[in-house]
Amino acid sequence: MPERIRVMSVFGTRPEAIKMAPVVQALAAHPAVDSLVLVTAQHREMLDQVLDHFGIQPDYDLNIMQAGQTLEGVTARALEGVVRVYDEARPDLVLVHGDTTTTFAAALGAFYRRVPVGHVEAGLRTRNKYSPFPEEINRHLTGVLADLHFAPTDVARENLLAEGVPAEAIHVTGNTAIDALLGTVRDDYRFTHPLLAAMDFNGRRVLAVEAHRRENWGRPMEDICLALRDVVRRHPDVDLIYSVHRNPQVAGVVERILCGEPRVHLLPPLSYPDWANLMARSYLIITDSGGLQEEAPSLGKPVVLLRDTTERPEALAAGTVLQAGTDRERIVHAVTTLLTDPAAYSRMARAVNPYGDGRAARRILRAILSKRDTLGLAQPEKFQV
Repeated sequence: MPERIRVMSVFGTRPEAIKMAPVVQALAAHPAVDSLVLVTAQHREMLDQVLDHFGIQPDYDLNIMQAGQTLEGVTARALEGVVRVYDEARPDLVLVHGDTTTTFAAALGAFYRRVPVGHVEAGLRTRNKYSPFPEEINRHLTGVLADLHFAPTDVARENLLAEGVPAEAIHVTGNTAIDALLGTVRDDYRFTHPLLAAMDFNGRRVLAVEAHRRENWGRPMEDICLALRDVVRRHPDVDLIYSVHRNPQVAGVVERILCGEPRVHLLPPLSYPDWANLMARSYLIITDSGGLQEEAPSLGKPVVLLRDTTERPEALAAGTVLQAGTDRERIVHAVTTLLTDPAAYSRMARAVNPYGDGRAARRILRAILSKRDTLGLAQPEKFQV
């Protein structure tokens, strides 16, 4: 019987795990693939929540997270760890996702061992190396190291072509975040967090907030929180639910400004199922996240973006995202517009999501199998995807 392709998926954070879970599941289900999972645990608790939800048991766990960890520390520990695993497991192909420090380190380690790299969610660019930081450089460097580029959109594909990536190495797949989301949101879902279980989503307009990006630490985070406080005080029918990142650079500011404010609910990082179903029941989403710009429109939820740059211009062009930046007055104006102008809200809620149809993982699997000759991978039997 022909040898199966040994594909190792590497990730280390909650967002990566969410977006890679559908790919891992598709790989594991195919008889031509020997699927392995390596986690660095760049994030620990939040990563474990996602692994539990999707039923993924890692084959290798580096457990590199440390209190007060630095970017250089994460990079060094991840790089040394993944190379040790590659030497033991001998993968034919390493799959990485997006733009984390784990992503770059895993791709670099694979290059050092001459193992081909597949980059899921390839081609996103802001052209500002410090925004988002360090993600913009991580994704650039990973793109240089990758052999297969799984671009979520045509815009991402054009970015890669402009950088000299051969057209035959690029596959437009849609974004796997949509695969994960559509498999998690349910009309009959019961929240595990008691506050969410008791929330009146029909009688109240709930604003779901997630903001923590490194480039927004300090004064921008203060302005974001002040703007959120302004919005809640001006609109008595609004409840605000903020899933607060544990990093003290974020949590300290959020708690100082918003703790004790009526109708503002500060929650620890929610489980992925609770968060996904909270988005589905919310009135709108306020965030500096990259991934939520893709996910929320699939649920018909407008997004107010708390960033001055975005690597997802498709969302702006489609009208699913309203970019407010971190200026206090601009944030208040953007959210107020969506709370008071039904036509503006409807235009955003009904805009077509440009990020996919929930079949991205299948397209990635098909592309891997189709490239086995050019990458020198093992030869599987005939397959159906």
